[in-house]
Amino acid sequence: MNSKVQSLKAFLGSAGRLALVEVAGTKGSTPREKGAFMLVSQAAIFGTIGGGQLEYMAIDKARQMLFSPLEGEMAAKRPEGVLSGGTAKRSRTAAATPPGDFAATLPSRRRGTRIDVGEVCATLDVPLGPEIGQCCGGRVEVLIRLVDAALAQELVAAAEAEETHLPHVYIFGGGHVGQALASTIALLPVHGVVIETRAEALEGMPENVETRLTPMPEAEIRKAAAGAAFAILTHDHALDFLIVAEALKRDDAAYVGMIGSKTKKATFRNWFLKSAEGTEAEFARLVSPIGGDGVKDKRPPVIAALAAAEIMTALVVHNATSNIDHPVQRDKEIAG
Repeated sequence: MNSKVQSLKAFLGSAGRLALVEVAGTKGSTPREKGAFMLVSQAAIFGTIGGGQLEYMAIDKARQMLFSPLEGEMAAKRPEGVLSGGTAKRSRTAAATPPGDFAATLPSRRRGTRIDVGEVCATLDVPLGPEIGQCCGGRVEVLIRLVDAALAQELVAAAEAEETHLPHVYIFGGGHVGQALASTIALLPVHGVVIETRAEALEGMPENVETRLTPMPEAEIRKAAAGAAFAILTHDHALDFLIVAEALKRDDAAYVGMIGSKTKKATFRNWFLKSAEGTEAEFARLVSPIGGDGVKDKRPPVIAALAAAEIMTALVVHNATSNIDHPVQRDKEIAG
């Protein structure tokens, strides 16, 4: 399993000189929240602060800081591991970007923008209006810092802490829909786990999704973390019923969903109430079919997209109502 932390470590280790671009403050409507960040190298980026002209401006300024002759001279004078030398910042109105850089194509886009520049950091205070081609209407303060060994370690530590608090999404079944749902879940801020009884069904899963091979998948429900989501879509209806019955016993689950038709749901209800000692209250928590029935399209990628949206909504609602503080606030974890 290749986690997002491993991807971050790989980027930090291979990208060469880097700048950290972080949303330090927001007012009004903005593309991303405070703490969102990206890393910028000469040829690549890792993460995003929301895209659009704001992001291009930040990338442009980060690369100017990384590769200007002045920065080279300053870097040679700074002790290793020092993020700021206490040098007074100078405030200036943004100048035109040199020809060949992205900003040169947008000569009027920085109206109202303020840039403060120090030896190893810069602050962009950007209004998100028509002057830069964004109509969010808010204002974003972006902090750009050169990444040294100490800051790189802080980034990794914050990412590791955040990853340990990611909500878990358990996908039971690695068939066509299971594969599609795993691929969709792999793009989201969750810890995805695919559970199967067949080894061949786990082949080709996304590398950042955990896989588990077991003869008793229903037992995995009991070991699951609180606040987890369970999507049940195996190749066997009887096995689906066993797993769903076990999941509905978890009153701390954020989501329990089963693939199938209205007939399958009705059959399960009859069995669940009569043979599995289930209750109507427990049955009412079952989502089936997963993804809803508003879109009449049974292609696996479509079902997966609808189910993933449904699962993420359930996770957010559960987190908001459970008073569990899952996220790690990056603005507190990364030293200013």
